[in-house]
Amino acid sequence: VQGCDSVVTLDLTINNSNTGTDALTACDSYTWIDSNTYTTSTNTPTYTLTNAAGCDSVVTLDLTIINSSTGTDSHTTCDSYTWIDGNTYTSSTNSPTYTLTNAAGCDSVVTLNLTVNTVNNSITNATPTLTADATGATYQWLDCNNNYATIPGETNQSFTATANGSYAVEVTQNGCV
Repeated sequence: VQGCDSVVTLDLTINNSNTGTDALTACDSYTWIDSNTYTTSTNTPTYTLTNAAGCDSVVTLDLTIINSSTGTDSHTTCDSYTWIDGNTYTSSTNSPTYTLTNAAGCDSVVTLNLTVNTVNNSITNATPTLTADATGATYQWLDCNNNYATIPGETNQSFTATANGSYAVEVTQNGCV
């Protein structure tokens, strides 16, 4: 004010902004700090935070999305089948699922496609003729009193006993016996 020198001392602290990368891997989708849900790999989203010094801190998302997998486990069996879920199935089905972990560490959902074949094992007894109720099959009549020995030549659906005894039939149908 009076024309004399005035000395000013500047006490300046410069605070720096900083940047960083948030490298992540997720299965199928990921919701990041920007509240967006990402379903594909990306490295372009950024989000600005405030660092401890009060300056901007810009974070870039580097996201790798790995997909889950699905598959079908198909089986054809006779009578029953015990699957990886520990359950024993006695009828055809295509609805059970089981979740495993795939090589990428994500879910792998397996669906069971099961065909259970059965054989009609009933017999109609019109003494002395026995008839297997299964149709469209192959037959082998057995002598139960002789350790279930096959009766030679008796491969028809019906068997007429020529002697008193106990008889059975081995029926092969749909790949089952």
